[in-house]
Amino acid sequence: MNKELDIAVRAARAAGTITRSRFGELSSPEIVAKEFKDFVTDVDRQCEATITSIIVGAFPDDSLLCEEGTLNDGTSGRTWIVDPLDGTLNFIHSFPVFAISIGLRGADGDLLAGVVYQPVLDELFTASKGGGAFLNGERIRVSGRDSKEIFMFATGLPFKEYHYLDAYVAMMREVIRDSAGIRRAGSAAIDLAYTAAGRFDGFWEYRLYPWDFAAGVLLVREAGGIVTGFDGSEDLFAHSSILAGSPVTHPMLLDMARRNFEGELRKDKGL
Repeated sequence: MNKELDIAVRAARAAGTITRSRFGELSSPEIVAKEFKDFVTDVDRQCEATITSIIVGAFPDDSLLCEEGTLNDGTSGRTWIVDPLDGTLNFIHSFPVFAISIGLRGADGDLLAGVVYQPVLDELFTASKGGGAFLNGERIRVSGRDSKEIFMFATGLPFKEYHYLDAYVAMMREVIRDSAGIRRAGSAAIDLAYTAAGRFDGFWEYRLYPWDFAAGVLLVREAGGIVTGFDGSEDLFAHSSILAGSPVTHPMLLDMARRNFEGELRKDKGL
């Protein structure tokens, strides 16, 4: 394990200890609405402070991009992208599906390291560029299933923006028709990690932030999968829409996304 991945693992585990100690014990004053239907808790902030302290201590010249606003304007050109608690609403409701997500993006834009840690199950997903993807030290691969009758996909549902709801429902209708089922965990980091591990055959979601997907994208790619935007572009940070899957399922999702989101994609390009 290289130093960068080692630090990310140490930071994720430290944050995981905090979430486990507070899980099921939140009080109302500890929950704040950042904006409509979007919440932050004292635990999110504690986790972010712990993670960033560990990262800055090891790599003071690197930048930080964190969901709860912690910034460090480094000079190295590298950026750590952090979601200290992905699945905050689940955490608030004592629903035990949430994760810590830490990704490192290089000066050239490539993802270099990624960690997704699910504290309740003590599942640690790790990846480094060119080094493969692992779950608790064991190599993982994307699904090898090739029959629609057994595919299981993951997605996230719109909860703040609704102008693309009709397109989303239309695509979901097609996925339902061409699969055995869909799951909605409430954490894009977990959805991507599970896709990397072959638990899900693919994942799609429109309108995500870098901290939602940075680590998970590297996991899927290092596990042999394909990740693009809804338009097929590999520049996810420019569009923030995600299609992830195996060499079998990704083309299937991409065809559906291009067809159902044609109007939204044209708007994104200013057409």
